[in-house]
Parts: sequence; structure tokens; C-alpha cells
Amino acid sequence: MASLKKLLSDSVVYGLSSIVGRFLNYLLVPVYTYHISAASGGYGVVTNVYAYTALLLVILTFGMETTYFYFTNRVPDRTDPAAWRRRVFSTALGAVSSVAILFVAAVLVFIGPVSSAMGYADHPEYLRIMACVVALDAVQAILFARLRQEGRAWKFFALKTGFIVLSVLLTLFVFLVAPRWAGAPAMGWYNEADQVGYIFLINLFCTAVVTLGFLRELRDFRFSCFSTRLLKPMLRYAWPLLLFGIVGIFNQVADKILLPWLLPADEGMRQLGIYGACVKIAMLMALITQAFRYAYEPFVFGAQRDKDSKATQAQATKWFVMFTLLAFLAVMCYMDLFQYFVGADYREALPAVPIVMMAEILMGVYFNLSFWYKLTGQTWWGAVMSATGCAVLVAVNVALVPHIGYMACAWGGLAGYGVCVLMSYFIGQRKNPVPYPVASMLGYAALALALYAASVLLRPDALGLRLALNTLLLLVYVAVVAWNERALLASAARRLLHRNTTKS
Repeated sequence: MASLKKLLSDSVVYGLSSIVGRFLNYLLVPVYTYHISAASGGYGVVTNVYAYTALLLVILTFGMETTYFYFTNRVPDRTDPAAWRRRVFSTALGAVSSVAILFVAAVLVFIGPVSSAMGYADHPEYLRIMACVVALDAVQAILFARLRQEGRAWKFFALKTGFIVLSVLLTLFVFLVAPRWAGAPAMGWYNEADQVGYIFLINLFCTAVVTLGFLRELRDFRFSCFSTRLLKPMLRYAWPLLLFGIVGIFNQVADKILLPWLLPADEGMRQLGIYGACVKIAMLMALITQAFRYAYEPFVFGAQRDKDSKATQAQATKWFVMFTLLAFLAVMCYMDLFQYFVGADYREALPAVPIVMMAEILMGVYFNLSFWYKLTGQTWWGAVMSATGCAVLVAVNVALVPHIGYMACAWGGLAGYGVCVLMSYFIGQRKNPVPYPVASMLGYAALALALYAASVLLRPDALGLRLALNTLLLLVYVAVVAWNERALLASAARRLLHRNTTKS
């Protein structure tokens, strides 16, 4: 129980950094979609470039985050733990930084053919800027991993939130303030027609500022501690994670990369823009999953020797499913309000939101089920399963996008993650069984889907009645969960009461 308490405590702080930070960042989506027309395809360009950036970030970090956790917790006999951790950190950071520098140099040298191949021959500056951003992000991935490994959650929170706050302020200035001052002499640099370019420039500036916040950690890097001898086993552990990461992130961004290629150019970017904007509503699941992952990954590696670790994994997965289903229902029950999150000419893609949200839940479940091969060192299984799911996703997109457009992207993600969950569960139960409460989790999923179906079928014309009915349905889910988990909730309440009594 102490382990779960630690996990919950860290999840709150990491969750604050993810949820508060990304919530502020998501407030930019209305700014973009209310000021960039869907017909122009400008937001499609933003969505497309960031999809490539996400894929490149996985390649440039090549599994070193998880590898860093794995090796940090395996101190050889008769070795000083502090010296070992310093060696692992310097080796991981040195390897990632070297690859990042080579990547930026290659992009700058070959920017002509690269921009032409990607369809950005008229705006190669977009790719130059984002190449620098992704290189800095790769270096920061190891630095943030160190904060997580050392339990320095509040610095993690400060840097993540600081990036978003600065980004939001600069974006609001560029989109809301600068156009009003466009005629002033001091605003000679501003060109309202290049708003997409300003989005990328703001990202680069804010990323560079956050990097300065890691000066203390960067000073701890020692060239003398970089070990090619240690790097070899680290790379052996990491390369399956790289393959797993590539296909895993491709599962998330493949639709945003493929869509412009599967439709006529202008129509592809238009559909990508409206799809990319609407699925931001579904990204609440990504916030929950990411917050859980930040605390869960170092926790599991550190607690794997505890005799109750498998029971803890099973219990944590069950609560993850219950909470994400609640979030799904909350968004869908109040979609009449959430739709104003995006501009009016982007809302045609709202029917994709529930499908994408369910896909995000499956992605989170897949992450929870993935620890059996990480803990047993059989990381190549992750690559196999993710590659299979990715193949399903790509097949659905290629087959259906020309016929049903962006809706194929939503269904492809759901199918791909569904395959990954099934494979990971059944193979994992043979390799390293964990007593997951499958019947309970499936029951909660069935309940949530039934309540969502009821909200769609029993849809009053009046907005007030719709919201009242949906609120009632949401409360039904909460009541059922509370009743089924009453023993655990009562135990937690007793511990809290006892703690408060003891303090007083």
C-alpha cells in the first residue's frame, strides 16, 4: 500500500505538470482554429509537421529513457551507486546528444531535397526550425528522465509548465495582439500571412529557454564518465525499444502523415486540419496516460523485487481503466459544450472524437500491459506487437481513407491498439503472468459504452434536457463504480480519518 501511495503522490505532481500544462496548451487550439480557416489547410500543415516531429523524437532518443531507468537500478557489485548513476547518465546523455547534433547537421545540409520530398519546398524554414526543436527535445528527454528517476517531481513540474505558459503568452501575443499593432513601426517584423511559421518559431524559442533550466543537470555530465563499454549493453537493451517506439508512435501519427498522401493535396490538408483540431478534444486521455506513465515507469522498475508488485500492477491498471472511462463519459456527455473548443468550420470532424478517445484508452491499457517484457528484458516482443498493430492501422487507413476520409484514421487507431492489447495480454500471461481483474475491467467498459449509447439514443432536442440527462447517466457510472469498490474506498477513508486524528 505504501508503494501505491508513492505512485499516487508522484502521479499527482506529474499529472499537474501534464494536465495543467497541456490544458493551457490546448487553449491554443481555439486560438488557431478561430484565426486560421479550415479551407486554407494551415492547421493541417501544423498537424502534419508535428506528426513528423513526434516520430523523429522517438528515433533520436532511441529508447534511452527506459534504458536509463533500467541500468540505473542495476548497480554492479562492489560499485559505488552514485558513481554508477553518474556513468549511466553521462553515457545516455552523451549518446543522445551526439545523434541529435548529427541529425540537425544532416537536415541543414540536405534541406532542399528533404523539403521537396515532404511537400514543403515553399517553406523549408518550417523544417529547419522543427529540426532544431526535436533535437533539443531529445536531449531534454534524458534530462527529464533523470528528474523522474531522482523523484524531483516539482522541478519537472516547473519546467514543463513554464514551457507551456511561455508558449501560450507568446502565441496570444502573435495571434491576438500583434495584428492590432501591425501598422506600428516596431511591428515591421510581423506578417499576418505567416502565422503558421510563428507557431514553429515560438516552439523553438520556448524549448531553448527550458533547456537553460537544466544547467545544473548539464553540469553533472562528464565526458570522463561516458563509457563505450557501458554503451554497448545499453544499446542492446534499447534497440528493441527503438523499434517498439517507432511503431508505437507511428500508431499515433501515421494517420496524420498518411492522410495528405491518400487524398488530393488541398483536400488532404483541409481534412487533416479539421481532424487534427477535433481529436484534440480526445487528448484528455493522452494527458491521463502520460501522467500515469511518468510516475508508473520508474515506480515499477524500482519495485519489481517486492513480492506484491504484480498485485500492485493489476490494481493500478484496473483504476486506470475506471478513471479513463469516467473521463470518456464526461467528455461525451458534455460534447454540446466541448464543441466550441474548435472553430465552427472545424466541427464536422466531431463524430471521430469518441472513436479516438476509446483508442487512447486502449493505448493506455497497452502501456500498462507492456511491463512484462520490459522487466524480463524481452523488449523485442514490444517491437513485434506494436509492428503488428501498426500494420493493422496502416492497412485500414490505406484501404478506407480514399472512401471515408478522416473517419478511417479514427477507426484505424482503434483497430491497431485493440490488436496490441490482445497480443500483449495473452502473450504476457504466458511469459510473466499478472492477476489482472479482466472481468471487472470489461464490465466497466461495457457499462460506459452502454451509457454512451443511451446518451446518443435518448437525445432530447432541448440543450438543457440533454445536459440534465447526460449528467444523470454520468452519475450512474460513478454510483456503480463507488458501490463495486466500496470496500477499498471505505478502507482509504478510514486511513485518511485515522491520519487526520493522529495529526490533531
